[in-house]
Amino acid sequence: MAMHEPRHSRVLQLPSVTDVVTDDLDQLLEVLPPHICDPLQALEDRRELLEVVMDLGREPEARLPGREVLLSTHSVREEDIEYVVQRIGAFGDDNRAGIERTLHRISAIRNREGRIVGITCRVGRAVFGTVAIIRDIVESGRSILMMGRPGVGKTTLLREAARVLADDLAKRVMIVDTSNEIGGDGDIPHPAVGRARRMQVPTPSMQHAVMIEAVENHMPEVIVIDEIGTELEAAAARTIAERGVQLVATAHGNSLENLMMNPTLSDLIGGIQSVTLSDEEARRRGTQKSVLERKAPPTFDVVVEIQNWSHVAVHENVAEVIDDILRGQPVVPTVRRRGPNGEVLIEEPLISRGVRAAALQDIDHPAFSPLTRTRPRISTPVEDLYPPVEERRAAPVIDRRTPTEVTHRNGRQAVRIYPFGVNRSRLEAQIRSLGLPATVVGDQHQADVVLTVRNYYRRKPQALRDAEASGVPVHVLRSNSASNIEQELLHISHLDAAPVPGAAQNALRETEEAIAQVLETSAPVELSPQSAYIRRLQHQLAEQHSLASRSTGKEPYRRVRISKAD
Repeated sequence: MAMHEPRHSRVLQLPSVTDVVTDDLDQLLEVLPPHICDPLQALEDRRELLEVVMDLGREPEARLPGREVLLSTHSVREEDIEYVVQRIGAFGDDNRAGIERTLHRISAIRNREGRIVGITCRVGRAVFGTVAIIRDIVESGRSILMMGRPGVGKTTLLREAARVLADDLAKRVMIVDTSNEIGGDGDIPHPAVGRARRMQVPTPSMQHAVMIEAVENHMPEVIVIDEIGTELEAAAARTIAERGVQLVATAHGNSLENLMMNPTLSDLIGGIQSVTLSDEEARRRGTQKSVLERKAPPTFDVVVEIQNWSHVAVHENVAEVIDDILRGQPVVPTVRRRGPNGEVLIEEPLISRGVRAAALQDIDHPAFSPLTRTRPRISTPVEDLYPPVEERRAAPVIDRRTPTEVTHRNGRQAVRIYPFGVNRSRLEAQIRSLGLPATVVGDQHQADVVLTVRNYYRRKPQALRDAEASGVPVHVLRSNSASNIEQELLHISHLDAAPVPGAAQNALRETEEAIAQVLETSAPVELSPQSAYIRRLQHQLAEQHSLASRSTGKEPYRRVRISKAD
């Protein structure tokens, strides 16, 4: 994260939000031996307690922000450890236990014979209001990955996000709770998760299987996962995202760049691969022969780097951010802070698109390649690269319209598409790229069309059978590739009958002038770069005049070339 880059942005102050803390601290103190509990009760700032540490043969101590307090002059004995063990839940394979209906976590240290010789009693707190700093992102329906060092508040923020999605947005939320840290110990989830449901994981090695089970058996709209840490869990997260379910999760690491360098978890942001170029291609790009590129669309749309509850950095389009990092371009996230009175402050540093386009007009320039790590020198003042941006509200904006009331910007009612087994991020990116009158929905009962992949359709799962039984058309893709999704979207949206958006009028006027020039001179004419939607209209216009046309170049500079038919 290039936090040191120059930043010129406005700071927006939003309505203040007050945090409400629920810590059930008295229930934790009750499981401690009296000679340890009594000194804790006497602490004036015990409400700031982080954890109590009891190691065999050492004095017990309490850890608070910035300091440690010895709780007794007597060393911890085996009887003291046994006193705690008898009053808490059973330890799992991860050596973690809890206290019924609380969020406290008790972790054990064992010797080589398996006997407990140390205990860490960590205070679990439900802090209502912490999610306000990213609430608009949580409510957007995009998949979110939260990162940060241990103890920074990832699980607290995750728990609050689950409650907001379940209670305030009335979504079907399923928590995959590996160590009972999100929903608390015991069979009844802690009230802090609201109406969200919870699936407990018998052992950490089974987390990926429970993630898939949650999707297949319980039809959630949102899945909440704490600490994705293995390759199997990363693969399960990708499978869930491709089924159109929103993911809200945490992962190990402090920043997005840490995740890129982690071979186990890099698939969460699309994965990084090394590609060897030919000599000619390397010379054309001005790079070395071995370069890096992103392998696939990211599983998560947004990455939130948590510094603490009051300070986060947000990457809102992970695919573009990863590509920019690999190109060596400056990447500056949106920074959000909580002020002293609970207000949310936003800094939105943006690079001027006009400046970037002017600097990178040459399509053969190495900066256009997603494989290169170099970028051109831009002889533009820093002040022009980072101009002030317009204010944008971070307060949650909920679309209260029903799906039938949502219309596209060109006036057509949007086609509602439910993806089943189709990569949602890629589907939404193609809809934006094509400028189509379509929207992605998370409930098949609200859909006009169900979009799935051939291997899913062959299995005929219940969701597809229900769609066909209710008369909803099911469109089947050969694969999840961008080209197949684009072709099917164009078919679904009936572009031949669609009115021409205002943004396309200039492009079509240019096309008509080019057609007239080709008919008069017989010389081919190359048009300016356009989106796939507009290129399709240009091809149709050329065909009406019995002229040949073909697309050339690479996105985002792919363009149509019109010539006399052979």
